Amino acid sequence: MWAALFPGQGSQKVGMGKALYEAFLEAREVLDRAEAVLPGLLSLMWEGPEEALTLTENQQPALLAVGYAAYRAYLAQGGKPPALAAGHSLGEWTAHVAAGTLELEDALRLVRLRGRYMQEAVPPGQGAMAAILKLPLEEIQAALQGLEGVEIANLNAPEQTVISGRKEAVEKAAERLKALRARVVFLPVSAPFHSSLMAPARERLARELEGVPFRKPLFPVYSNVTAQPVEDPGAIKELLLQQITAPVRWVEILKDMERQGVRRFLEFGSGEVLKGLVGRTLEGAEVLSVTDPETLRKALEVQDA
Repeated sequence: MWAALFPGQGSQKVGMGKALYEAFLEAREVLDRAEAVLPGLLSLMWEGPEEALTLTENQQPALLAVGYAAYRAYLAQGGKPPALAAGHSLGEWTAHVAAGTLELEDALRLVRLRGRYMQEAVPPGQGAMAAILKLPLEEIQAALQGLEGVEIANLNAPEQTVISGRKEAVEKAAERLKALRARVVFLPVSAPFHSSLMAPARERLARELEGVPFRKPLFPVYSNVTAQPVEDPGAIKELLLQQITAPVRWVEILKDMERQGVRRFLEFGSGEVLKGLVGRTLEGAEVLSVTDPETLRKALEVQDA
């Protein structure tokens, strides 16, 4: 039993998806459709500059397009559909495109706006995010008590948690956590994602979602908000909005998948971020990242073994 995983922001890199485009007709079709919706996206993905690709409103549709292209190429080469799927933050949108919940064109347009609205929700320099390493979640939560303006944003691995909020509050929290011997790494992001400061973005995106058709997914897709699979189209739409301000409960998602019987994970798209998080969360789990023709072939070999 295997599950499909789709990465979020931070997995992008210049050149992403080009080898898949050149090797597989299905990947080419997906990426050509993305280019038709967002002209210039492919040249940005393949030629950069990196600074422009890293902009939230650009990297979100780029990651969605490449993740779906890799997944479609995998199926076309004989890969079987997953039993379950999940995506990390933005990746949840990719998972729903793969599951047929919404059309690629709608998703690309929406995540471009999602990224733009998230960027515009907080003026530059006023927000911050930091990864807290080598400290359990319970100790982080205790250290944040009584400190306003900072929240838990991502529960990525048992000892990798991300905090988000107003810059001064995040810096104060970082000092507290360093005193507990935590390793603190400030993230090079442009806004305090997955915090209540993103509420304006959620409200703006809600208006864009009106009238966009959502279908029941072909396989269950986990919500970052509830850490449970959701199949009702109305609930999926609402949870994708809530996700903008809610923490990403990735550890709980992976552990629930393991309880359901998942032993193999395939990460589709760019980079190996989720492969690393699975390795730090689930002992003995088999995980591969499908990013190019070679890794795709390896994934097919594992399936047939």
